[in-house]
Amino acid sequence: MAMMTKPMFFRQLVHPVTMLVACLVISLEATERPNIVFLLSDDQTTYSLGCYGTPGVKTPHLDRLAHDGMAFDNHYDTTAICMASRASVMTGKYEYKTGCNFEHGPLVQDHWDASYPVLLRKAGYRTAFAGKFGFVVSPKPGARGILPESDFDWWGGGPGQTFYETAKNESMKRYAAEYPHSTLSYGAFGRDFISESAKGDQPFCLSISFKAPHRPVSPDPKFDHVYHGKTFTKPANYGRQNGRHFSKQSQQGRQYVRFHEWGYSDDYDRVMALYYQQVYAIDVAVGMIREALEEAGVADNTVVIYTSDNGFLCGSHGYGSKVLPYEEASRVPMIVFDPRHGTKGQARRCDALTGNVDITPTILDLSGVAFPPGMDGKSLVPLYENPNQPIHEYLPLINVWGPAPVHSLAVVSKDWKYVFWGYGEEDFEPTEELYLLREDPLEMINQATNTDDHAAALQRMRATYDRALTDWKNEAVPYHNYQRFGILFDRELPWSEKRDALEWWVSRRRIWLQIRRRLVREHHTDLNLRDWGKTGLANELALVIWADERNLN
Repeated sequence: MAMMTKPMFFRQLVHPVTMLVACLVISLEATERPNIVFLLSDDQTTYSLGCYGTPGVKTPHLDRLAHDGMAFDNHYDTTAICMASRASVMTGKYEYKTGCNFEHGPLVQDHWDASYPVLLRKAGYRTAFAGKFGFVVSPKPGARGILPESDFDWWGGGPGQTFYETAKNESMKRYAAEYPHSTLSYGAFGRDFISESAKGDQPFCLSISFKAPHRPVSPDPKFDHVYHGKTFTKPANYGRQNGRHFSKQSQQGRQYVRFHEWGYSDDYDRVMALYYQQVYAIDVAVGMIREALEEAGVADNTVVIYTSDNGFLCGSHGYGSKVLPYEEASRVPMIVFDPRHGTKGQARRCDALTGNVDITPTILDLSGVAFPPGMDGKSLVPLYENPNQPIHEYLPLINVWGPAPVHSLAVVSKDWKYVFWGYGEEDFEPTEELYLLREDPLEMINQATNTDDHAAALQRMRATYDRALTDWKNEAVPYHNYQRFGILFDRELPWSEKRDALEWWVSRRRIWLQIRRRLVREHHTDLNLRDWGKTGLANELALVIWADERNLN
C-alpha cells in the first residue's frame, strides 16, 4: 500500500470536514428561515372584521392575529376581481403585466415560473396549496391552461370557483366526513400540513385560498347560531342616495343592479348576517391553523399573512359585488404577524399605502429569496420596523372586465384617489372623479368639480394618472388584448379617435379568431397570437377574411 503524503492526508480530511460544514450551514439556514402561512379570503370587505372597527361582528382569531402583529389600513387590490388579483398576488405584477383575467386569458408559464410558490420551492421550501386557485397556467398566450398541481408538495386546490361542499372538491374529499363544509376543511388541511412539515428540517410555505365569503351564499350551518336574529349598523355611505355623484359608467355593470338583486336594499340584516357567518367560519379555520403551529412547536418561527383578493361593496353607495375602484371594493383587510419581532401584542397599525402586488416581494424577502425582475410590488418587511415609512407613491386600480362602459383606470395615493372613466359612446361622457381620502374615506364628495379648493390636487393626480398610463402603454403584455386599453384610458384623446382605434382592435381580434378557427378546422394546426402572422398560410387567410368583410359591408 502506498504511503499517504501529508498533502494527500489533509486533502482527504478537508473534504469531509467541508461537507460537514456545508451541511451544518444548510441545516442552520433551514432553521433560521421562517415558515410562511399565507391565507387569502374571497370578496371580504374591511368592515367584516372587529379589528377594523366594525361593531357586532365576531372574528376573535383574526382580531388576535392583528393584536399580535400589524394591521394595514390602506391596503388595496390593484384589480378588484379574483382571477386577476390572484395572479398579481402570486407574481407581484399588475394585471396588464400578467395578462391574466376573465375575458382575457390565463397566466403564461413564464410569469408562473417567477411566482412565490415556484421560487420558494426551488429555494428548498416545502410548499402546499389548498382552496380556490383562481387561474390556470398556459405554456403560451392563447393556449389551454392547467392547474399547476405538480408545483406543490401538497395539493388541496381546485378549478374554477370550487365548491362549498367538501365532497365535491376532488383534492379535499378525504376531509368531507368530518368537515362537510369546505371552509373548515381548509383549516384541517393546513393543520395536517403543518404537523407533517414540522417533523422535517425544511422550512415550509402553506398557502390557503378560502372560497368564502364568495357567493353563492352558503354558510356552514354549524354556525347558524352566531348571528341569528342580529341587526347591523349600516355604513354612513349606504344606499343609492350616497352614490348619485358616481359616474354613469359605474352604473352599467352588475354591481349596480345587485344592490336590489342581492337584497341590500330591503333585507340588509339577513344578507349581512349570512355574509358575516361565512367570515366567522374563516376565523375558526384561522384559529385551527394557529393552534396547529403552537402544537407543532413552530409558531415562534412562522410568519402569518392574511388578506383578501378583493373587497365587497355590500350596499355602500347603492352598489353590490366588487370590481369598481371604490374603497369598499378595492381596499381590503391585510394583517401580518411575524413572531420573531419584539412587538408581539402591541396591536400595531400601518397606514402606509400597500397593495396585493406586495405579497410576493414580502414572502421572498422573508425567505431570503432573490426578487425576479419586473415586479411592481415592494416588500412590507421594512414597514414592520417602521409603519410610517412610505413604499409606494401611488398604486393603479384597474378594471378591464365586464361591459365596456365600466372599464376604468384609477390611481390612489395615501391621501387622494383619481378615477378616469374613458368610455364616451352614445350619451356617455368621459368622466373624472377625485376623492380626498384623508378627510373623506367614504368617498362622499367628488372633488373633481371643486376647482376652487382642489385645482392643484386635481392637476397633480392627473399627472400621476398619466404616469401610470404611460407604464401601461410601455409594459403591457403584447397579448390577451391589453394594449388597446392604453388608448381607452388616455385622457387627452377625444372619443372619436378612441372609437376608431378601438374598432380597429376589435376588428383585428375578430379576424384573428376567424383565422384561428380556419387553421384548426381546415389544416389541423393551431397558432398563438404572436406566431400566426409569421406564416404565409395565416397571411393568406387574413386577406381572404378581410375581403369577405369588405364584401359583407
